[in-house]
Amino acid sequence: HPCFTSKKLKMKKNLLWALCLNLLILPAFSQKNQPQTSPQPVARPKLVVGLMVDQMRWDYLYRYQNRYGKGGFNRLLNQGFSCENTFIPYTPTATGCGHASVYSGTVPAIHGITGNDWWDSKLQRRMYCAEDKTVMTVGSDSKDGEMSPRNMVANTITDELRLATNFRSKVIGISIKDRGAILPAGHSANAAYWYDESKGIFISSTYYMKDLPQWVKDFNARKLPDTYYKEGWKTLYSIDSYTQSSADAKDYERTEIGPKNSFPYDMSGFVGKDYYKLPFLPQAATYTFEMAKAAAIHEQLGKNKETDFLAVSISSPDYTGHSFGPNSIEVEDTYLRLDKDIEQFLNFLDAQVGKNNYLLFLTADHGAAHVPGFLKENNHPGGSIALGNLVKKVNELIQQKYKVKNGIINSTYYNLALNHKEMDSLQVDKDAIKALIIHEMEKEEGIYRVVDKEELGESNLQATIRERLINGYYPYRSADLQVIPKPNWFKENWKGTDHSVWNPYDAHIPLLWYGWNIKPGKSYQERYMTDIAVTLAAMLHIQMPNGAVGKVIEEAINIK
Repeated sequence: HPCFTSKKLKMKKNLLWALCLNLLILPAFSQKNQPQTSPQPVARPKLVVGLMVDQMRWDYLYRYQNRYGKGGFNRLLNQGFSCENTFIPYTPTATGCGHASVYSGTVPAIHGITGNDWWDSKLQRRMYCAEDKTVMTVGSDSKDGEMSPRNMVANTITDELRLATNFRSKVIGISIKDRGAILPAGHSANAAYWYDESKGIFISSTYYMKDLPQWVKDFNARKLPDTYYKEGWKTLYSIDSYTQSSADAKDYERTEIGPKNSFPYDMSGFVGKDYYKLPFLPQAATYTFEMAKAAAIHEQLGKNKETDFLAVSISSPDYTGHSFGPNSIEVEDTYLRLDKDIEQFLNFLDAQVGKNNYLLFLTADHGAAHVPGFLKENNHPGGSIALGNLVKKVNELIQQKYKVKNGIINSTYYNLALNHKEMDSLQVDKDAIKALIIHEMEKEEGIYRVVDKEELGESNLQATIRERLINGYYPYRSADLQVIPKPNWFKENWKGTDHSVWNPYDAHIPLLWYGWNIKPGKSYQERYMTDIAVTLAAMLHIQMPNGAVGKVIEEAINIK
């Protein structure tokens, strides 16, 4: 019957729709009832350790290699990855810039730290890179703690790690120098600690905390600087064995820690006082490592759920280097002792965190030139420029011709800042004054060029030098004119040494990678200190710092 056939077809259609609906719904119910599986966590080390050695020339890795033990520098060289041609891509090659650039992955032209200090044309005064008068010292009644990272306008790899873990990662910076602790630790660090030279203790600032943790108070109560003063400084081995160095007690060495500037150094008279001298001793490195170990233990670094970061800067080689120079027994002994400190620190990390659980890099903020007196006695070109006297002479000429007093108002890191306020009030021709300065200064022995920073891009400087100067230029923090010395010439100092120029002795630095996900080896590809933070970001799977210009060092990473 036609009606019966129609009903039968309709029932079949309804059954078909119900079946399709069940096929769609059942998997959904099935999935809903399935237990949720957690995705694999992002692979990261338990701890990252940044180890910077202040004023470590690249060649120190090999100059004393046969005297190093197996467990320090040689362990890093043999079991880690060495970027043999790592350079600083800007000037001035100074401590503040170096620490900011390594951790921000960028150059002073972007992060704004154009020196340890600079002439601020807005404020019309010198500004120290870490100064912050809005904060107070924590742990002391001195003003040594009135510091913060606020002058650094870019962030750091340590900041990005904190952001990536919603601030669960711990970040701590430690150094004798305030800038060596503060700038690497970044803007959002849990803490930064540095040395108060007036008290001989580690301190911090209210930027980070209201009071020192009890473990820091206990550490300070040990009075280790007095222990080191009682030890004094003798050479680690027989002084006759220091064949990589000049004879002891040279006239061109400085005398900050002893009038006779020769071994042994008796420091016992400074116990309980004059803690300014401690940073010149190799034990200051030991002291810094001991503080770093205490931080790792008491803050449980590397034992938390998230990756932690310990930024350690070893300042004492810079103090020693400035006083005695690269060819001194003091510098050789400093590095032989530092090698032992590094060995003990690596052994500590192995025990505390686990050998394959931490990622460590070692680099430097800058190198150093040979002492002019040493160069002279060995028939090498080089010398000292009396830049202060030269500025005074040129200012007299400017005043005679243009009636402007103190035409060059500041000369920091070979940067000459003009007295714009005075020049504007007298309505003088600034270009003419610049031309006068350049003409007079380029007559001076030891000065290669003086260039107008506003015209760097169009200058006829050699390309590498021009690029370095542009990378170091930050408006209102970089002055007006740049003095470029000849190789191995530096300012104001016939005794001891200095740094801050583009030349390889200042700009060629070590870069060693070790530990988690690092494959052993070497590369002679040209790399830059700005590549470090970017490489860390890639390895940690986090965003690179917000001003980064570096490149990932792929050859160092064990890509799985």
